[in-house]
Amino acid sequence: MGNQVQTGGYKEIDATGVVSPIRGDLIGIFVSIASDTPTITIGDSATGTPPYDFIISSFTPVAGTFYPIPASYNTGLYIAIGGTVTATVIFA
Repeated sequence: MGNQVQTGGYKEIDATGVVSPIRGDLIGIFVSIASDTPTITIGDSATGTPPYDFIISSFTPVAGTFYPIPASYNTGLYIAIGGTVTATVIFA
């Protein structure tokens, strides 16, 4: 078999919030801006209200980097931003 290309919808974010309020699959995140002690936390939540399951509890992104994160979420996709981050989330 050849290489499979994953495609999906996308949403640009620069603040904490719910990216998708329904079940789906995270493909990855492209970070275009990251400064002032940037962090990204990814959770499985349709509301962003704790407690929720972490997909990734926290990581420090680098600008100009695509992070493949092949993970399914059951209730929704919630992303919390720390510092200054602008990113495009790709999900299906």
